[in-house]
Amino acid sequence: MSEPLPAARPYNRFTEDGQRMREVLSYSRRGSRFTPSQQESWDAHHEKWVIPDEAVDVPGVSVADWFGREAPVIVEIGSGIGEATAALAAARPEVNVLAFEVWRPGVAHTLGLLAEAGADNVRLISVDAVWSLEHLFEPGQIHDLWTFFPDPWPKKRHHKRRLVTPGFAALVASRLRPGGSWRLATDWAEYAEQMQVVLDAAPEFSGGQVERWADRPVTKFERKGVEVGRDITDLEYVRVSDG
Repeated sequence: MSEPLPAARPYNRFTEDGQRMREVLSYSRRGSRFTPSQQESWDAHHEKWVIPDEAVDVPGVSVADWFGREAPVIVEIGSGIGEATAALAAARPEVNVLAFEVWRPGVAHTLGLLAEAGADNVRLISVDAVWSLEHLFEPGQIHDLWTFFPDPWPKKRHHKRRLVTPGFAALVASRLRPGGSWRLATDWAEYAEQMQVVLDAAPEFSGGQVERWADRPVTKFERKGVEVGRDITDLEYVRVSDG
């Protein structure tokens, strides 16, 4: 029997006696204090580009409604401070980019970069991405998926918190269109190996390690990894046709 999916907002879940429920998550929430520039970006743009957490509870919720148009949807899980998000979205005005990020200062920073890049085709949301893929998308509805530098959870006892697992791969396969691409990148060699083992074993995908994706900008996070001697691994897996 498969593991139950996490809730959309697991930090808002409580037991009947009022105790906060513990869940195994692939992310952790960090500090929420904004810098002055982040606060300025938040105040200027969050009403238009940030989807309230509770929006996922609206009956019949439609991702297209959040963008005000029908267009192919690219999902990014873990957009960080938005360096890749803004650049990639600005170069693809014909698509809708739904970016998941639980770190609110990172979301605020992203808003500023989106404004600078003129990328108004991005919406950011801070609920659980795994839950959202299951409940917000129909089969085959996601055009492409980006997962750049997910938390590697390097300690062995934390490996269960990693995002890329057989169960998650099966979920992605069910929501990604045939021919759709899942691009991943990591600076943690052992996690890269695990990702490949998981995705190579998934019959719905074909792919593996590739040359660095030229479209993906070199981010501050990536530069730090290189500076301490870590190799960057890029992976691309394509959803094969069921037929």
